[in-house]
Amino acid sequence: MTDREWDEKLHIRTEGADASREDLHHRAYEPTPYCVLDRVAESGYLFSHNILVDYGSGLGRTAIYLNHRVGCPVIGIEREPEFYEKALQNLYESGAQNVDFLLMDAADYEVQTADCFYFFNPFSVTILRPVIRRILDSFYEYERSMKLFFYYPTDEFTSYLMTEEELEFFDELP
Repeated sequence: MTDREWDEKLHIRTEGADASREDLHHRAYEPTPYCVLDRVAESGYLFSHNILVDYGSGLGRTAIYLNHRVGCPVIGIEREPEFYEKALQNLYESGAQNVDFLLMDAADYEVQTADCFYFFNPFSVTILRPVIRRILDSFYEYERSMKLFFYYPTDEFTSYLMTEEELEFFDELP
């Protein structure tokens, strides 16, 4: 199915890019292609018992789709009020259950029991550092297996992640 067909099937509107809010630390809105989300859903790394946090959730495509395909609860973190409002509308129209969107800066989100984290290059490494710190703090408070998914990480992201001793590269999806 095409991205447009998936949007229609899910009763959402997420197509198109928007660079109007891009700045030094925040990237343009661009939805993850459904074919990529299919790979994540079929990877065997995400299950209905997982709790996924989608950083830079935009209009809600990743959250709504992975909840639909895998059945896992998803929390979308979005800092732009206009995108957040559209994500809430998409959530309502889709009828998805166990999906929540929060309007806030990613670095301010306090991770609780989530164990999977999705990033489509939403922000700079300056913001990624405190986000990873909050994820690790959550791990030390409540130890559990955690997975971080990165789609098109920048070289800056990759270099930083390789310096975090607590993180281990596991796999790359084709």
